[in-house]
Amino acid sequence: MTTTTTPTARPTAAPATPARRSPVGAIVRWIALGGTALVMLVPLYVLVISAFKPQDQIIQHPLEISPSSFTLEFLWNAITSTKFNVIAAYGVTLLFVALVNLFCILLSAPVAYVIARGRKKWHMALLLLFVSGLFIPGQVTLIPVVFVLRVLGLINTIPGFVLFETAATLPVTIFLFSAYLRTVPRDIDEAAALDGAGRIRIFWSCIFPIMRPVVATVVVLNSIGVWNDFVSPQIILGGGSGIYTVTTGVYAAVGEFSTDYTVVFPTLLLAIAPIVVFFVIMQRHIIGGLVAGATKG
Repeated sequence: MTTTTTPTARPTAAPATPARRSPVGAIVRWIALGGTALVMLVPLYVLVISAFKPQDQIIQHPLEISPSSFTLEFLWNAITSTKFNVIAAYGVTLLFVALVNLFCILLSAPVAYVIARGRKKWHMALLLLFVSGLFIPGQVTLIPVVFVLRVLGLINTIPGFVLFETAATLPVTIFLFSAYLRTVPRDIDEAAALDGAGRIRIFWSCIFPIMRPVVATVVVLNSIGVWNDFVSPQIILGGGSGIYTVTTGVYAAVGEFSTDYTVVFPTLLLAIAPIVVFFVIMQRHIIGGLVAGATKG
């Protein structure tokens, strides 16, 4: 006599319910974000409105602006000032930004490609060597750099400054490029090699066009760094060269002990306005480039 056994139904697990976020935690988070935003935006707000107010209004009512006190006179005086030629400073700084970005990408992209595609230990050691430059403050290297540039005859010259700024941007650029290139499949290299392309052509024709997101990120970061740099052009170029960037031009126009706020605030506004607009337009490329290199795909 045979007996048949019926399979017993296994208990099904209840669907997991998403964890509810505590309203207290959300409130605390928004308060923290709001406080951080105020700390960052209030000085910018004071700078902007003070560029259009007379001296007495800036001192007595720093957070207020009224139609009666609003004037473009001080901003126009800053634009036409003989101490700070804003048009020339914009041109010089944009030249430095373009040259530094160009040389930085031309040098760091092939290096990052070799590191990312390498499988040996010395490739990782090479990456660590470049990344170690991130832990050395740029101000620490200024004194030896000045000695080297003086020996080479490049002190107080545009090539000397561009050479220094390019070297300063290489560590972070190589780090970002190599991280991004590790996410690019090696099949692209192999397919191009089967078609008879060499490694140089493979990189510049097949791989480099794919790097547009991270290249845009690097261009934005380098541009902001070069535009806002004050110590390096002040020391390497010097006042005797007659070459002023935006930051050194502001310093020359405002002066060390100046208290005329109708000169200080309009000049500072002219200095930061282009880079703020540039950052607002290009901020999505920063996030897109960093996220693109953060995951394997």
